[in-house]
Amino acid sequence: MEEHFVWVTTRHLRPGTLEGFERAWQPATPPEGMRRAFAYWSEDGREITGVSFWDSKDACDSWRASDPEAQRRAAMAPYVLEEREGFYRGRELAIPHHS
Repeated sequence: MEEHFVWVTTRHLRPGTLEGFERAWQPATPPEGMRRAFAYWSEDGREITGVSFWDSKDACDSWRASDPEAQRRAAMAPYVLEEREGFYRGRELAIPHHS
């Protein structure tokens, strides 16, 4: 099974700031080494979880230490109340199908 390198960030937002946050959140250029990215919002728009898939931990670390990422984080900061993040390794699970 293919191994994945994944960065997950969950942010709690100030009420009514989802639209502004989304504008600040989008990177100006696609990060090198990022394969795919997903965003998931809570129903009330107060929590957002980003999941990105990377070529390697080094590729993710390199982006996280870059100037564009620092600028992006500074732009997001006014909207964010709390943030949790972490890097993970894993794989897709095989789901058995019942007939």
